[in-house]
Amino acid sequence: MNTTNIDFLKNIPIFSDLDDDTLQKIYKSGLLQNFRKNSVILSEEDAGSAMFFIVEGKVKVSRSSGDGKEVILAILNESDFFGEMAILDGMTRSATVTAVEDSKLFIIQRAEFLELLRNFPEVSISLLQELSRRLRAATMKIKALSLKDAEGKVATVLLQIADEVGKIRQGIVEIDDLPYQQELANMAGTSRETISRTLHSFAKKGMIELEGSKVKILDYEKFKELYGQ
Repeated sequence: MNTTNIDFLKNIPIFSDLDDDTLQKIYKSGLLQNFRKNSVILSEEDAGSAMFFIVEGKVKVSRSSGDGKEVILAILNESDFFGEMAILDGMTRSATVTAVEDSKLFIIQRAEFLELLRNFPEVSISLLQELSRRLRAATMKIKALSLKDAEGKVATVLLQIADEVGKIRQGIVEIDDLPYQQELANMAGTSRETISRTLHSFAKKGMIELEGSKVKILDYEKFKELYGQ
């Protein structure tokens, strides 16, 4: 069997324990689709008809606030997935998902995905574990953003991104592609100017290093101790 076309499925956490034959069946049940940068993949209040897995690229999950401003809930990368809430409860989409860069997605329709959950309990358990992790992270973020000052809010978002895509080595966490400052502002519930001022303040204090879109948290454990509660 040629397994090249299913290699990306092995990197998706909820499929990681399945054998190649099963992954091949999953691959045949879905389709690959390309989305250009800034294209809307799904919109808030759309019907939830499919589940999406990121093969390549990056997307942002956002909602509109009462005054029409964008609030970014998450930035998702390769091997992440989205669309599961509407798949499971049958309700409309709870957020809008937009391609941050040219992206390739693997899409499974609702009926096929529900059948997959029925046939493979280990996938259901892995999905529940991932949903629990996301709920716990969201709860902590909401608490942090509601109680902390501007510096704490920016630090909370930095820690979120570090946990999701950062690479740690000898206590230093490197983030290769930090979101644009306006996107960071939308994640932290603050202004772009506050993001810029706070990042440079962290750099002056020796907590981080900035180089273009790259950032290093120089003592991750200390930074997390200061701002992670």
